[in-house]
Amino acid sequence: MPLDRSLISGLPAFAGLGGADLDAVLSMARSSRFAKDAEVFSQDEEAHQFFLLLSGHVRVVRTTPAGDQVIARYINEGELFGIAVAMGRTTYPASAVAAVDCVVLSWPNGAWQPLQARFPGFGTNAYQTIGTRLQETQARVVEMSTQQVEQRIASAVLRLVNQSGRKTDDGIEIDFPITRQDIAEMTGTTLHTVSRTLSGWEDEGIVRSSRQKVTVTDPHALMLVAESRRGK
Repeated sequence: MPLDRSLISGLPAFAGLGGADLDAVLSMARSSRFAKDAEVFSQDEEAHQFFLLLSGHVRVVRTTPAGDQVIARYINEGELFGIAVAMGRTTYPASAVAAVDCVVLSWPNGAWQPLQARFPGFGTNAYQTIGTRLQETQARVVEMSTQQVEQRIASAVLRLVNQSGRKTDDGIEIDFPITRQDIAEMTGTTLHTVSRTLSGWEDEGIVRSSRQKVTVTDPHALMLVAESRRGK
């Protein structure tokens, strides 16, 4: 059964395409479901496909030579990912793991050049995505080398809120399950340090957290922590 064009109409990667063009894009795609914690692909696996996240959230995880895991970023709905072909790579540089149940579109690498040639906006969006993620990576490197641990944790939580925040009666909730261990792996610190930091912020009324949920109740105060301006 052909995929419905409404799946991708309005997404940035396919903005401005008419119905026939959307059908052509989808004719090359395959839809797959991934249960929470399932791998979409693994680090160093041969890259034969590229992907677009239709629903859910995907975490991108790198494993260091020492075996430590680092969460590089989270992929949100409507974003391209696993685009090793666009970077001239033959393998995936990191693993992609479903943070919740996900629906993903995939295309074979052989579709990359035809899609770019026929739909220039697709290629533009893809390379803008790469550029944005490189900038994010550079910013993370700067954070790791210049910021104190509390600042790094605050910056990571603010990024997640900006990318995937949902307004609730209590504040802005990160709209997918995230554990304190996940935050530790994002910020290069320990579970104990993240737990102690979040508990301190809860006492101050900056955040509320439970087993897999974090809600920022005072975004301005958290921004002051991230910028090391609290109390000045």
